[in-house]
Amino acid sequence: MTGFQNLSCLRELIQTIKKTSQMKKFLIFIFLIILNSSAFSHPQKNVDYHFRRSFMPQINVGESYDITYHRLEWEIDPNTYYIKGCVTTHFTLKNTTDSIKFNMATELVVDSILYHNSKINFSHSNNILTINFLNQLVINQQDSVSIYYQGEPPESSGFGAFTQDYHNLIPIIWTLSEPYGARDWWPCKQSLNDKVDSIDVFVTTPQEYKVASNGILISETITGNQKITHWKHRHPIAAYLVAIAVTNYASYSDYVKLNDNDSIEILNYVYPENLETAKEQTPDIIPVIEFYNELFITYPFKDEKYGHAQFNWGGGMEHQTMSFVYNFGKYLMAHELAHQWFGNYITCGSWQEIWLNEGFARYCEGLVREHTNDNWLSWKTNRITNITCQKNGSVFVYDTTSVYRIFNTRLSYDKAAMVLHMLRWELGDSVFFQSIKNYLTDSTLINNYARTNDLKRHFETTADTNLTQFFTNWIYNQGFPVYTINWSQNSENILSLNIEQTQSDPSVSFFELDLPIYFSGNNNDTLLVFHNSQPSQEFVLKLPFNVKKTTFDPDKNIITNNTNIININSTNLNKDVFISPNPVVDFLTIKSNTTIFFKEIAIYNVNGNKVKSFNNFNYSDTIQINLSNLKSGNYFLGIKTKKSYYAKLFIKK
Repeated sequence: MTGFQNLSCLRELIQTIKKTSQMKKFLIFIFLIILNSSAFSHPQKNVDYHFRRSFMPQINVGESYDITYHRLEWEIDPNTYYIKGCVTTHFTLKNTTDSIKFNMATELVVDSILYHNSKINFSHSNNILTINFLNQLVINQQDSVSIYYQGEPPESSGFGAFTQDYHNLIPIIWTLSEPYGARDWWPCKQSLNDKVDSIDVFVTTPQEYKVASNGILISETITGNQKITHWKHRHPIAAYLVAIAVTNYASYSDYVKLNDNDSIEILNYVYPENLETAKEQTPDIIPVIEFYNELFITYPFKDEKYGHAQFNWGGGMEHQTMSFVYNFGKYLMAHELAHQWFGNYITCGSWQEIWLNEGFARYCEGLVREHTNDNWLSWKTNRITNITCQKNGSVFVYDTTSVYRIFNTRLSYDKAAMVLHMLRWELGDSVFFQSIKNYLTDSTLINNYARTNDLKRHFETTADTNLTQFFTNWIYNQGFPVYTINWSQNSENILSLNIEQTQSDPSVSFFELDLPIYFSGNNNDTLLVFHNSQPSQEFVLKLPFNVKKTTFDPDKNIITNNTNIININSTNLNKDVFISPNPVVDFLTIKSNTTIFFKEIAIYNVNGNKVKSFNNFNYSDTIQINLSNLKSGNYFLGIKTKKSYYAKLFIKK
């Protein structure tokens, strides 16, 4: 899901529309003319999320049964804010019971419930529909109920689960159930613990309208002045991904060719007034599908379709096999398409872990930019800037009662995406993308729900490493590292580097990362990567040129901000401190021109790794260290005082 940031004056107009029922349609016409005038003339703007109001999620239902099939029959006229229908649910009991429960808004009126062709008793309160059977039902036996209902869905659920609107003075009704809105327009089991195996959708409308939905379009049958549209979907699907949209759509198809002479249909339902512009834009998704097919696995619903249905909500929603989109901007389409793998094929098992959906979809936007050389660096820079504009906040959602928090752009989208990128930076491309393929082919996860630990397990297995601390720091805890880097280079081109790390939030004591630093000068340059494993860390190495400039993380692989890089002048190093003998056999003497406090003396190999250190010195002008146990070879000596840091090259015989 993605959303656009709308102007405050337009939000105020929406509130006026809601309060003025007599002028409602007229004001909506004005609003949509203003909004749609730029829908196809400008690129995607910064995103944000707007809701009618936050609310408490409903109690989970359906723990005693598994749903295997829904037959969804609805009567909808987009001129009228109303739904009437029958939902037939096939289920299998897991536990002995004489009743089952569905999520269903209290505002919807249940006319009757049929069980084995007979009406049965039910109760309906607090958004829970309870169906009472005369006897205990049999465990593991297939059974079904048909719920007949009608009413005006409540206007209270997050993004607007059931919405009536207008385009070019033509009415439209669409649904958008994420996260808690499915119950507002149909009786369902919407907790993230069960997927229905398959669905059939039948929508009766006035004959001038078309219906967009999940799966394959089976038929459009005219009966008098009515049309019955039948969609069939034969893949497991979460309740919040079931969707319909009804208006006077124009339709056409694009196609993605596959290697086996097969193809994927991209079925587009667009407003007639935008048809020609849409036809120019929707083919942009073809190379993106090809890219995802190669990078991950082949589009998981290729036997049915992928598609777009246009709606007026400011952004997009990844309904399974048919994303609803505000317009056909390339990166909006790329985001919603990515959800077909990350969010639909494998769905987050809790709204606390929405990052498994949105973090991947946001990162896929970036991957498309990288693949097409389209402002990839700027994209990462903008994500980091947004993430670090506040010092705290976790990717993991601890408060799922707030829809604002679940779909927080900074955390659930941008930070989650850049955490994935840092994981790629730490593990390398080969391990990173193979881990994702393994995740997407895990038989316990496909067409099912996943948690953070499931993804973590695949990264750890493929990389043969433990990532517990990484995930703890970056997913469950808050903030990011802040660096101060002091460096100097003496006349022998020995480079001394000190990295100091603090944390923006106290929930993390230290972020262990590989830090890239770019050095340049005298027509030479190099990018060096330093493994930062402690809050204060020194590195010593020799470069074949004199450094004039240093840049921290030039490719923007690290979530941080305000990195302070300080060049410490060390031109008087040879006049201040001397070592002897050099080469050394056992004892090395370090002498200063003045009495100083030797804070630490460390020995580094030629790769810059610390191999030995000495501490607890007093003020002195001469000290001696024992190097008898040091292996023969070339080393750097790092001398840290209260005010300075010096480096010398020596040979151990």
